[in-house]
Amino acid sequence: MDQLALLFVLLLGAVVSVPVGDRFGLPAPVLMTLLGILLALLDFVPNVDVPPDLILPLLLPPLLYAAVRRTSWRQFAANVRPILLLAVALVFVTTLCVAAVAHAIVPGLPLAAAVALGALVAPPDPVAATAVAGQLGLPRRLVSILEGEGLFNDVTAIVLYHVAIAAAVSGSFTAWEAGLDLVLSAVVALAVGLALGWGANKLMDLLDEATLQVGLTLLVPYASYVLAEEFHGSGVLAVLVTALFLAEYATDADDVMTRLAGHTFWDIVDTLVTGVAFGLIGLELHNAVRTASGRWGELLGWAAAVVGVVVLVRLLYLLPATWLTKRLHARRDYDEEVPMSWRETVVMWWSGMRGVASVALALAIPLETDSGEAFPNRDEIVFIAFGVIMATLVVQGLTLPWLVRRLGVRADSEREKEFEKQLAVRAAKAAKRRLKEIEAVEDLPEDLSEQMLRRAFEIGVRISPDMGEEERREAHQQRVRRLKRMRRIQGELLSAARHEVLAARSEPGADPEVVDRVLRHLDVRSLR
Repeated sequence: MDQLALLFVLLLGAVVSVPVGDRFGLPAPVLMTLLGILLALLDFVPNVDVPPDLILPLLLPPLLYAAVRRTSWRQFAANVRPILLLAVALVFVTTLCVAAVAHAIVPGLPLAAAVALGALVAPPDPVAATAVAGQLGLPRRLVSILEGEGLFNDVTAIVLYHVAIAAAVSGSFTAWEAGLDLVLSAVVALAVGLALGWGANKLMDLLDEATLQVGLTLLVPYASYVLAEEFHGSGVLAVLVTALFLAEYATDADDVMTRLAGHTFWDIVDTLVTGVAFGLIGLELHNAVRTASGRWGELLGWAAAVVGVVVLVRLLYLLPATWLTKRLHARRDYDEEVPMSWRETVVMWWSGMRGVASVALALAIPLETDSGEAFPNRDEIVFIAFGVIMATLVVQGLTLPWLVRRLGVRADSEREKEFEKQLAVRAAKAAKRRLKEIEAVEDLPEDLSEQMLRRAFEIGVRISPDMGEEERREAHQQRVRRLKRMRRIQGELLSAARHEVLAARSEPGADPEVVDRVLRHLDVRSLR
């Protein structure tokens, strides 16, 4: 098997792991990691030949962009305190604790190298957190905080990592220079992210085809990451800022085709890239195995100690941090999305799985220092990092669904349904207001006006059928049943039309491009 065949195996696994994970209630990223481990143990499977410095630029930008599409700036702003407590403060605390323990137990490990180890194992993986949380039906407030933590903690961790690596390689460290690097990295990333977001938004206005607009959204995250790194900024933060800007300002309510195509496209990208990323984590196991040759007991003991520190620090930090966040939010006049019980805090604790960023940073540790000597304890650092990744990702990932069921942490489905009905009512009322504006300037026949008024109400009914039970219940119950029947029959009519048009594609002399254009028209009509 060569590298290309291995890539196809990972892509196939990424597709298959989704229904398998749904069937057995297991997160797809964890299944892909297990597949990678299995492949790594097979003799005929080659070692992965991907330069470590390309793993983050290739995998993180599309994964981060896809994750941001599921959130919004308002959602982030509403949870800014708990997110910053987790994504910044907790990363610092975890880095320092891991560094202290590693420096004490690993003979000859310099403090700078210990800090690098702490920084690369400190951030929970954003992809694992969002993928797992999305499958388990957790409360929206909890998912929002986990997503925000996963998206922003890499920024802090990567900057700390680079500072520590620079100190270990050069042999010198200055606190104020490290702080200045952190601030400058954030400023550069914000500037690049906003500039790229604004430019991409303007460029989308010039592109009048959904295919071109969606293609641009694939290029923008990579451009944002690379440009920020080129100016010594945080590529991760730049991608997040760009994605949040586009999510806020590049949405045209009437651009139906771009929205539908973009949603489908990014679902596919997210599934495939996530699968490949976590498959690579499992495949990199051979590096750790090669390092541990003849030293299994010693290295496993160090890895277990660091795993214990990572897991315990998160729990001991979350308990007071959650309490503090609730106290701060309780002083506000509006409702905020914070963990409301100890059960949700436990779920947040056990959701701290490490993944793609930790692997890339571990493999990117230099081989030599500026003096030409080998990087101190590089093999030990890589082994410990993989121990933390495997323990948190596989053990916590496999047991998290059981823990969620055991604690009974579930989304408030009634609240979601109520919000859906509120949106349906607002949509119907907006349609009715627009109809009145049209009637004010156009002379509509009475029968047409009544028909359009019913259609305005049907807009809300199609969003939330329960809306008809609250507004004009008796008058519209029969209408709702009739509407559902009409939609069923119309669906069958459109299905027959699609089959006929598709059959014409294989007829002699048929132009496939014209057939596809007609099919696209029928497909869009079917979604209305």
